[in-house]
Amino acid sequence: MSISWTGVMPAVTTKFTDKDELDLDMFSINIKAQIDAGVSGIILGGTLGEASTLTYEEKRVLMKETVKLVEGKIPVIINIAEQTTKGAIHAAEVAKECGATGLMMLPPMRYKANDHETVTYFKETANSTDLPIMIYNNPIDYGIMVTLDMLDELMVCENIQAVKESTRDISNITRIKTRFGDRLNVLTGVDTLGLESTLMGADGWVAGLVCAFPAETCAVFELARAGRIKEALEIYRWFLPLLELDISPQLVQNIKMAEVATDIGTENVRAPRLPLIGKERDKVAAIIKQGIATRPTLPDYKNLT
Repeated sequence: MSISWTGVMPAVTTKFTDKDELDLDMFSINIKAQIDAGVSGIILGGTLGEASTLTYEEKRVLMKETVKLVEGKIPVIINIAEQTTKGAIHAAEVAKECGATGLMMLPPMRYKANDHETVTYFKETANSTDLPIMIYNNPIDYGIMVTLDMLDELMVCENIQAVKESTRDISNITRIKTRFGDRLNVLTGVDTLGLESTLMGADGWVAGLVCAFPAETCAVFELARAGRIKEALEIYRWFLPLLELDISPQLVQNIKMAEVATDIGTENVRAPRLPLIGKERDKVAAIIKQGIATRPTLPDYKNLT
């Protein structure tokens, strides 16, 4: 199997009903909006997807439903965030059974593995499956840095094909590209570095606010890739206050509020998360309101040459 690890890939939110059950109707509305905007893949089960609160059966349902919705047009990628190697291998097996076309992998959860343990964890999982894999490198949130030397060791696994780069060090994109060339695709995982990362050679953008603003996110990326920097920058400057909602412990609540404002989501989260209240809610609501009021008219970004 292969995936073109390029373009905008939303880390989609999981939709819940008022009864705390999966809301597949609203989930379908959001996925269709993503596809219509021109995203290159759907990523399930990340932080935004509230994966740590989902049951195994709910994850199965979401994978199967997404595979059905995309109709083979774009890949469906499931995040693996497990505590054990055995658990990661099992998650990869289930992903394939459910029709997923790729995996995004975090280092082991909870236990802070050393470099050798982390590399072995990735290798053993990769060797257990033929699904393409993107390594998620986010030492700020998850405590383990996947270094270039570690990536070098992982190159023996042909199905490890990409890196989600979330170190916040934008020069790391250049380091990876210089070291590995076309062997590894690099996708930025930080919304507030989306345009900058694209201009530095990132192949794609694993995005958060795309959940509420899919067309605007795709437009920034496609315009930048086409060299129409001025137009991309104009949209990006409008977008930045909204994108900053992604770099917060309450990013799920923030982005779900934005999804409600654009009519492609609900605000329901799963406890212990709760909807925002008080001054925090007022602040986020004001940012979203301003963004909606000044939402730019987009050029025909789907047909750029």
